[in-house]
Amino acid sequence: MIYRQTLTCLFLLALIPLSAEAFPPPSPAGGNYLVLDGVDDYAILDFETFGMLLPQGADEFTVEAWIYPTTPPDENTALTILSQQMRMRGVSDEFQALNNIIKAIHNMDHLPEGDLVLIVDAQFAGKGPHATTPPFVIPIALNQWHHVAFQSNGHQTTMIVNDLVEIMQHGTPLGHDLAWRPRDFTLGGFGKKIEVPWRNRWFWGSFAGYIDEVRISRDARYDVNKKGVMPRGKFKNDAKTVALWHFDESSGAQKFSDVSGNAHHLEGKNGAKIGNALAVEPQGKLAITWGRLKQ
Repeated sequence: MIYRQTLTCLFLLALIPLSAEAFPPPSPAGGNYLVLDGVDDYAILDFETFGMLLPQGADEFTVEAWIYPTTPPDENTALTILSQQMRMRGVSDEFQALNNIIKAIHNMDHLPEGDLVLIVDAQFAGKGPHATTPPFVIPIALNQWHHVAFQSNGHQTTMIVNDLVEIMQHGTPLGHDLAWRPRDFTLGGFGKKIEVPWRNRWFWGSFAGYIDEVRISRDARYDVNKKGVMPRGKFKNDAKTVALWHFDESSGAQKFSDVSGNAHHLEGKNGAKIGNALAVEPQGKLAITWGRLKQ
């Protein structure tokens, strides 16, 4: 009996160093989160049922999430993290299709180097289907959590990544004319690789990794004049919340509840589902580890 217990302990000790890479990481907000494989799975609010989440011309809003990217894109593909009136995409630092735009707007010679370059913009109201705000361009690392938030307060548009803040001194009245791309609200992509209509060999692809705590608000949440804007714990629901997904359903669930009270319940497609953190805390005991491994 003692011999068997010793072998079990040795087996678990050998397994623990692998767990940090083999198992998904714990979310900074606690609880579970959305898992996306980067092939064809995604979560959706279909446009025919839900329409646009923010009204035409809204110039005070915040769209935010925790994201954990795991796989870099190729040089011709933008990985879609979030899409509707505003877009969050991840590209390689070799991504050529946006180089000229970035150079003109941000006075850069090339895209910033990084595991993944986050590009975020939104559609302008009344400017036609191709008109978007100048994109924010920020490099981020793979295989770690990042809080990302895009907000407008009527006077300025702000991009927040963790505690990094970038500001453009103009507001962003949101548009509704999205005929040039899918009109559904989606997380993780569109279920397939889409070639951009006006670009040769440039694609919108799928995001591989984890997403947690997505919140859409009718106000500018963050005081960017303060230091340390990165939130702690779960996002709060209040009167300004349009939609809020905690992704705390049980592991494997494919329907994701909106806790704002506005019934914007997301549906997972092609295998998009809830995962749960199995990573072992450094101070964890073997009994706790074994209990988690059996989940």
